[in-house]
Amino acid sequence: MRDDAPPSSPLAEPEPLSHGLKQRHLTMLGLGGVIGAGLFVGSGAGIAVAGPGIVVSYLLAGALAMLVMRMLGEMSAAMPASGAFSVHAERALGRWAGFSVGWLYWFLLVVVLAVEATGAARIAHGWVPGVPQWGWVLLFMVVFTAANLAAVKNFGEFEFWFAALKVGAIVLFLALGVLAIGGWLPDTDPVGLANLTGQGGFLPNGWSGVVSGVLAVVFAFGGLEVVTIAAAESEDPARNVARAVRSAVWRILLFYVGSMLVIVTLLPWTSIVPGESPYVAVLDAIGVPGAGQIMNVVVFVALLSALNANLYGSSRMVFSLAERGEAPKGLLRVSGGGVPRRAVLASVAFGFVSVLLNLKWPDSVFLYMLNAVGAVLLFVWALIAVSQLRLRPRIEREVPEAPTLRMWGFPWLTWTALAAMAAVLVLMLCDDASRPQVLWSAGATGAVLLVAGVRELLEARRSTTKRN
Repeated sequence: MRDDAPPSSPLAEPEPLSHGLKQRHLTMLGLGGVIGAGLFVGSGAGIAVAGPGIVVSYLLAGALAMLVMRMLGEMSAAMPASGAFSVHAERALGRWAGFSVGWLYWFLLVVVLAVEATGAARIAHGWVPGVPQWGWVLLFMVVFTAANLAAVKNFGEFEFWFAALKVGAIVLFLALGVLAIGGWLPDTDPVGLANLTGQGGFLPNGWSGVVSGVLAVVFAFGGLEVVTIAAAESEDPARNVARAVRSAVWRILLFYVGSMLVIVTLLPWTSIVPGESPYVAVLDAIGVPGAGQIMNVVVFVALLSALNANLYGSSRMVFSLAERGEAPKGLLRVSGGGVPRRAVLASVAFGFVSVLLNLKWPDSVFLYMLNAVGAVLLFVWALIAVSQLRLRPRIEREVPEAPTLRMWGFPWLTWTALAAMAAVLVLMLCDDASRPQVLWSAGATGAVLLVAGVRELLEARRSTTKRN
């Protein structure tokens, strides 16, 4: 949206960016965007607190993510824009909302980018110890910066093949798991329900364990939002984002919940070690040779895929902010191929700073930064829900020809999702391990809201002065 576009208009102004992304890119981005190290490795922490009840935890967290994506898909199909939910928030609630959610999401991406680059570097350093960890980080950052500075179709191709490998790994894991459960693999017997009902039963730690599992896994669904940012650079943004959202949400829930069900059915939940991949444990148990190295490759690709997607998403978000006068105008320079190169360089520059902080002070400075974005995703999701409540009547009135992607059970399910987000925040405040994330994230959000408020006051004064 240009600065002179009326904020009340639901239709997005034509983007000056390239339209090199195809439907297959968006579909695979939607599928692969949330399949990362949080699932392949981090799910072990959820199993450790919830036991087999982790399946219910993933159902609850996945249902919330699906509702948010449905809301976001509805708005993005009617008004595709490179700023996605930041643009929607501005139209629904005012400039303060677009400014706040845009900058918070940008900050979230460039901080998490450091975690992904460092994690991938650790794996690569294990393979080639002669290259220091910082050398691998530098290589990854240079390669993906170059890919994002080139045509957007390069980003699309990188993500397509990265996501294809991750999706292929999950499908193969599910197929092997089902065969092992049925005793149809060599040297295996049917496992029955012993692991689901033994060791304390399906809910060994009760519903409090399920709730703790939700807190452990809900943020693993972050990343789906990037598909709506990327849609603005596709050939038919409105139709493509609707298709991508429809195809992604159900399959992702199947991958997450299905793989958790396979894990807790095949293995006693007490054998899962937090911090180690339960996928490796399953593959070892059913006799897949080199399971650890296979999963190392998959996790490595997942981390690089997330790094690439976060660099792309952060550059487009800050570009959109610049379009609306919420970031320096110098970031609006677009290459002949339609790539916002200055926005890419600005995002990767802060990404480099984050990586250096992670390598140098992982337990102090960077930990504070990571805590400061720990619960920001919930703030973003909440503003998506509020924006959808405000914009739905306007979309029906002014864009009746928009693709028919609609939020289910409006407005009741939107309000239900908001209540669920509030519940997650309250539970995080009551949890000793999660409380610092909420408090630091609240501080970061408050600081950005304060800046947004001061900007609004200064602009109001300037407008008053001009009129007088």
